[in-house]
Amino acid sequence: MNWQDRLFGRRTPVSETKDSRAGPLIALTAAGRPRWTPRDYGNLAREGFARNAVAYRCVRMIAEACAATPLAVFAGGVRADDHPVARLLRRPNPEQSGAEWLEGLYGALQTAGNAYVEAVSPDRGDEAGPGELWSLRPDRVQVVPGRAGWPEAYEYSVGGRSVRIGREADGWMPVMQLKLWNPTDDHYGFSPLEAAAAAIDVHNASGAWNKALLDNAARPSGALVFRGVDGERLTEAQFALLKAELGEAHAGAGNAGRPMVLEGGLDWKPMSMSPADMDFIAGKHAAAREIALAFGVPPQLLGIPGDATYANYREANAAFWRGTVVPLARKTAGALGGWLGGRFADVRIEPDLDAVPALQPERDALWARLSGAGFLTDEERRRMAGVGA
Repeated sequence: MNWQDRLFGRRTPVSETKDSRAGPLIALTAAGRPRWTPRDYGNLAREGFARNAVAYRCVRMIAEACAATPLAVFAGGVRADDHPVARLLRRPNPEQSGAEWLEGLYGALQTAGNAYVEAVSPDRGDEAGPGELWSLRPDRVQVVPGRAGWPEAYEYSVGGRSVRIGREADGWMPVMQLKLWNPTDDHYGFSPLEAAAAAIDVHNASGAWNKALLDNAARPSGALVFRGVDGERLTEAQFALLKAELGEAHAGAGNAGRPMVLEGGLDWKPMSMSPADMDFIAGKHAAAREIALAFGVPPQLLGIPGDATYANYREANAAFWRGTVVPLARKTAGALGGWLGGRFADVRIEPDLDAVPALQPERDALWARLSGAGFLTDEERRRMAGVGA
């Protein structure tokens, strides 16, 4: 307040800013400090993606299918294939094509629940907007919450060095975070890989059990029983020698079928249950179906038996595209459009579903229904089919 305001009792009006009233509560303990991803991304990626064929195939199928869905750019309500944003999506950076860049983006989203894109604006004269888009590895990115509770910067760390990327002078954030909804975290998403972690452990343990069985010549374990005279027992030295000789001469795939010669009151007693008793194969297939369920991939597409939810492969493939690929592609297109809209005015990005061969039968059925509706005008048919004027 100046002296005139104090003299006449006037108060200077305070400019209002719109902000969430609940936001400060979110940032009470984290304002301005980076927050690491609250789980071990390395173990999830190693055990789930690198060592499990079902999870690996699910991630690849979703990432490749979504990346193969073209993204159409609209400016002023009209499709503009020569717009700077369209050129940027076709060639996001000098090292990657558009499909390769999108595949990495969708893959990170499936394995980490988060995907990060950095926009780089090199010196291009009078041309506005970012000129390159780069994907950032999720486990190297930390969210830096601001006082309002939402991210005010992102910190990228690698090799003991880190760089903080904050908002530009006009408030635009050069990093876009795409995440899957997480009910227990305000800043990081929840990945299908984490939801399927228990089923992945069961599936991996089943594979390890199979491997151990083959390494032991596909024979169940058992016990050597010493039948001594008058309660006679083996000495510690005899026991150690017998155990070593048994492992050296009869364990391993190289000793498969080798006969065992027993003497001196020794007898072999099988002890383990058979795979049928343990319902081993059914349990492994059940774990595989749970993994596919977490990712939204029909088991038929993965060759997993025992599930007849869909009548045939074509129906399962259509369900995969409609229930998993299309929603994820639309989510990503909307996020990219909203983010890049801060640099390119009146830009909208949508997936071009007409260019997807897997959805063509449904598209043909739609056109047939519209063509048979004689009470509709041509303009109404075009609008219902999603085609511009």
